[in-house]
Amino acid sequence: MSNVYKMIEIVGTSNESYEKAIENAIQKASESLKAISWFEVVQQRGAVRDGKVEEYQVILKIGFKLLD
Repeated sequence: MSNVYKMIEIVGTSNESYEKAIENAIQKASESLKAISWFEVVQQRGAVRDGKVEEYQVILKIGFKLLD
């Protein structure tokens, strides 16, 4: 049996780290998407305020299996 997957792009954020931004994005996406299989970090960036890192941001591609 073959499978079909769909891919979407989302942005995750965190005030702590890029890793936490990824975790936040996957956790939130898992609330509405079932059968998430993989993710790919497309871009990392951040917001700066008053010379300090204010927010870490990651753009992710998320792949999930289309269910019957």
